[in-house]
Amino acid sequence: MRATYNRYHGVMQMIAALDLATGKLYYRIRSRKRWRELLSFLKTLRARWPGERLYVIADNYSPHKHPEVRAWAADNDVELVFLPTYGSWLNWIESEFAALRYYALNGTDHRTHDEQNAAIGAYVRWRNARAVPKTSFAASSPIRSWTSYPAKVA
Repeated sequence: MRATYNRYHGVMQMIAALDLATGKLYYRIRSRKRWRELLSFLKTLRARWPGERLYVIADNYSPHKHPEVRAWAADNDVELVFLPTYGSWLNWIESEFAALRYYALNGTDHRTHDEQNAAIGAYVRWRNARAVPKTSFAASSPIRSWTSYPAKVA
């Protein structure tokens, strides 16, 4: 395996969302991860679920809190829910990132970004084909007492 301490072509950034109702991952890979890329991704999520209130769980990464992102979210029925500092383990998508790294990236030697992106895409398609809703917390979970999600009408 080649050493990866020289990244002559830079690194790529992944922006992703996990739909708890279906268990599916949605993602974009970009060369940068600034507020502009995040806002563009939020707009694609908004277009995917028009007319519904969206709750986006986010960590305290500065692009998530950019005034343009916050203003757009407020105007488009998107609620940004920020995790406590050092609380990324509370975000369900983090375990999905760990699985993605394990199955698509660990032990690989992708020579180009396109090759790596194709491996990530193949894993996400495989995973989404087997996705199940993520709808329940353990009965004794403290998360049940911290949240009050509106009842979903069937």
